[in-house]
Order: sequence, then structure tokens, then C-alpha cells
Amino acid sequence: MSTRRSMRVGIVGAGVMAEAMISGLLADHLPPEQLVASHPRRDRRDALAAEHGIRMVSRNADAAADAQIVVLAVKPQMLASVMREVGPALADDQVVLSVVAGATLRTLRHGLGHAAVVRAMPNTPAQIRRGIAVWAAASACSAGQRDLARAVLGALGEEKEVADEEFVAMATALSGTGPTYLFAVMEALIDAGVHMGFPRELAHDLVAVTLVGSAEFAARSQLHPAQLRNLVTSPGGTSAAAIYELEKGRLRTVMSDAVWAAYRRTQELGARLETETGAAGAAPETGR
Repeated sequence: MSTRRSMRVGIVGAGVMAEAMISGLLADHLPPEQLVASHPRRDRRDALAAEHGIRMVSRNADAAADAQIVVLAVKPQMLASVMREVGPALADDQVVLSVVAGATLRTLRHGLGHAAVVRAMPNTPAQIRRGIAVWAAASACSAGQRDLARAVLGALGEEKEVADEEFVAMATALSGTGPTYLFAVMEALIDAGVHMGFPRELAHDLVAVTLVGSAEFAARSQLHPAQLRNLVTSPGGTSAAAIYELEKGRLRTVMSDAVWAAYRRTQELGARLETETGAAGAAPETGR
């Protein structure tokens, strides 16, 4: 907590995830004057400055100046040009934290010309500080620089450091993309309720509270999901009938296929970014 209150943070690309970071850091009592963010549109800069009381700049390099930790929160297609702008402005003691999907440590290190880099993947619930982020730091990062990354990501919810960078790519497919799967399930359940005759608003509330409550119950119980399912599946009952149809519809296989598709896409994005930045032939980063 002391790290969060004293660090200087520069955020490049003030989109949705960046605003979640801004809100979380300010909620953790980081003084607004220690946070600066960049965005190319003036209306967006004005809106964030008015909402959060932080300094907004148009030049990405200005957001990096004097910051202890620089957060890259831009679209993958913008990363190469942003790194060319920000890289020359970095000092050796600064650490760069990227939340750009698919951007490997090798891409970041090569594109920025900077050794102290961190790759992370948060997820959508970060907007209400209930997210989880998986992250890996380059071997050049000091303990203090890792603490800075941990403090920024912790403002979004939970954070898990991993030694193997590949786990970040896997997390992109599982937890990063995970809300998409759950939103699709939620939509399907609501539509089923409407088909039965529920008003849509009531169906929405029933499904949303059921999903939240079930997830919290599972997290607190520490039981295997199969055990939890057995607790509510009586012989010949409604749950047994429903599970039969889900299994007949290959629910597990479809979910697994979806996660693997997202993982393959993450790998494709990573390979493309390495090619665009000329990092493809550089030595790989092993993490710790």
C-alpha cells in the first residue's frame, strides 16, 4: 500500500483499462499529481482531467517523463509506433508495464530499447476492482520495479506473478477472455428465461445474481466444481436433466475449443508484433 501511495505513474493510452487503473490507484490514495496519462483526443483528455483531477498530455513521451513506472495501454496495432516514441524518453531506472494483448517481453524489450519490462494481462472486472491480472517480469527488473508493477496491477483487483511468460499468454485465453465466455452464457440463460415467459429484466436479475453468488460460493468453499455440482444434482431431478442436455451438447468440448482458439489468436498476435517491431530474431526473454 505504501508503494501505491508514493509512486509516480505515467499511463500511455488512456482507454477503458487505463481509466480503471487510474480509478483504482486514486482509490488507493495515490495523489492525483503523481499520475499523468496521455491520449491523442482533446475531448478524452479533458474528460479524464475533469473526472479524476490528473494531468493529461497529448504526447506519449510526456506521460513517460519523470514516472517510475510507465504503463502501455494501447491497441496492439498502435504498439510499434508508440514504442518508437516512448523508448528514447525512458531512463534506465524506469520500468515499463504493458497490458497490450500478445505483446511479448521480447517485443517490448526490443521495441523500446529498454530492459526493465513487464508483461501483464488483466481482465474486464478490473473496472470495478474485481479483476485478476497475471504478469511476468523480465529478468532485468529489480525487486523494487516488480513491487511497482504489483502495486499498479493490485489496484485493479488480484494479481498473480508467474515465472514463465507463457502463462501470461495462457491467461489471456482463460481469464483475460474469460468474461466473454461468461457473458455469452449469461445471455443464453436470460434468453432461455424469456422464452419460458419471464420478463427480460427479471430474467436478467435472476441470472446475474445466480452467477455472482455461485462464483463466490465456489471461491469460498474451495471444493472442486464437480463436488459443488453433485451437491445440487439430485437423482432424477431438474439439475440431472439439465446436465444431461449440456453434456449431450458437448458443452465441455465447446468451452475448451473456445479457450484454445483464444490462445492460438494470442500467439498469432504475439508473432505479428514481434515481426512488426523486428524482435522476431532477438534473443527470447526467460522471465526471472
